[in-house]
Formats: sequence, structure tokens, C-alpha cells
Amino acid sequence: MTDRKKKLRIIQISLFIFGILIIFFTYYGRENSSKDLIVPVETQQKIKKQLEGESQDKDIFFNIEYSGLDLAGNRYILKAEEAFSNKSNQEIVYMKFVESVFYFKDDTVLYVYSNKGEYNNKTLDMTFEKNVKAIYEESELFAQKAEYSNSNSYLIISDGVKIKDKKGTMFADKLLFDIKKQTLNIASFNDGKINANINLK
Repeated sequence: MTDRKKKLRIIQISLFIFGILIIFFTYYGRENSSKDLIVPVETQQKIKKQLEGESQDKDIFFNIEYSGLDLAGNRYILKAEEAFSNKSNQEIVYMKFVESVFYFKDDTVLYVYSNKGEYNNKTLDMTFEKNVKAIYEESELFAQKAEYSNSNSYLIISDGVKIKDKKGTMFADKLLFDIKKQTLNIASFNDGKINANINLK
């Protein structure tokens, strides 16, 4: 093989390797730059750490149901479409899209619905929040918060309370039901007045 042919071969091989390197770095650079443009690597790592932290710190459940008896002997069923509890404190269950049914000893039934809720699986206390709706016999109650204390046998309804009944409509700031004594206290912070529209017929 002559020197001229050797030089040509070296030039051809060099050009071939150079062309491959150009193609490799061109496409590799585009892939990296497109990834960086969509979501930067730092942001990706932060999101990944956050998701890992959340999944490690929480137990997440779907379509859960609790049932049992309260201290007064009334049966209840509590359901939620989604719920989670922190691994550090598994007594408290945080819920979304909550539905509950209370079956009282006098054969009456109370239905309670809310967007959010909390359930203490040790004390059996419950909290309902955001768009709370309760149905009891022919009455409907609307509020933003309801707290049921199993240990103290009371139910507090507060924050924009409205009751619709066949006898009329009533607005109040807070209602306190004493389950043991079977009494109802109505509180209003508006000069002590309660707004009610009652049908006496």
C-alpha cells in the first residue's frame, strides 16, 4: 500500500469518526436541552424527594369504611373516598369526601356529609369540615364545621349554620347538641339574636 493510500485511509477514518461524534453530540445535546426546557433537573429532583417524603410519611387509603358503636351505644358507619394517616400518629385519619350514618337507639337515623373530615380511631371522635350537610328525619342542616365528641357525648355545629325544616328555616352561629341530656343549645354572636322563619301551621 502506497503512502498516498495510507493517508487517504487515515483521512477517511478520521472524517468518519468525526462525523459520528458530531451526530452523537448533536442528538444527545438536543435530548438534554429538551429535558431541561420542560422541567429542569433540579426541579425534578425536588419533586422526587417531596413525593418520596410524602409516601414515606403517610399511609394513603381509598374507599375506606369504619363502623362501630359509640359510648352511648349508638351504631355508626363512616366512609370516605380518600384518606391518609401520618405514620408518626396513626390514631388520626384525615379524610376527603366523607359520608357517615348514625343509627340511634330510638330508631332514628342521622346522615352527615362533608368535603373533609378527621376520625380519631382511638377516642372515636369525628370532625366534619367544608360544605357539611346533615339530614335528620325531615330536617336538613348546612354548616362549614361539625364536631362529634364521643368521649363527651356532644355534637357542635358551627360556622354558617342553616336549618331547613317543614316548620321553617333558622340561621345560627353555633348549635350544641348534648347527646346524654338530649338538649339543644343555640348560640348567636349577632347581638344575641337568632334569625328564624317558622311556619306555625
